[in-house]
Amino acid sequence: MKIFVSVLVAMCSIIAFNVNAVNVIVHPSNTNSLDKSAIKKIFLGKSKKFPNGEQAIPVALAGGDARTEFLGAVIGKSESQLKAYWSKLIFTGKGQAPKSVDTEAELVKLISQNPNLIGYVSDAALDDSVKVLVKL
Repeated sequence: MKIFVSVLVAMCSIIAFNVNAVNVIVHPSNTNSLDKSAIKKIFLGKSKKFPNGEQAIPVALAGGDARTEFLGAVIGKSESQLKAYWSKLIFTGKGQAPKSVDTEAELVKLISQNPNLIGYVSDAALDDSVKVLVKL
């Protein structure tokens, strides 16, 4: 029994240390309010504007834990499902996948310079140059 409890405590500790929320971010001047549904529409190319009518340009991470968490929590698709989704739209000429960047630092920098961009990063990548719309 002691071994079971020790293993359980160790597993909970590992899970607790690996929890890093994902934040949907925009430029600080962006005054829009979005829910998960609206964010999903923007990242799937179904909506091209913020609620205030300004252009919304999604920027995604090319990989990593934040991307995986975002896909599951907001998009509701796995990496392979999302790839198939975009392949179909690109092939039919009905859409273009969001631009992607390799690092969270690069994503934060881009968003801090353009009020039309929207993206997502982990807690560790946040700074005062961007505004958090939704914390997942």
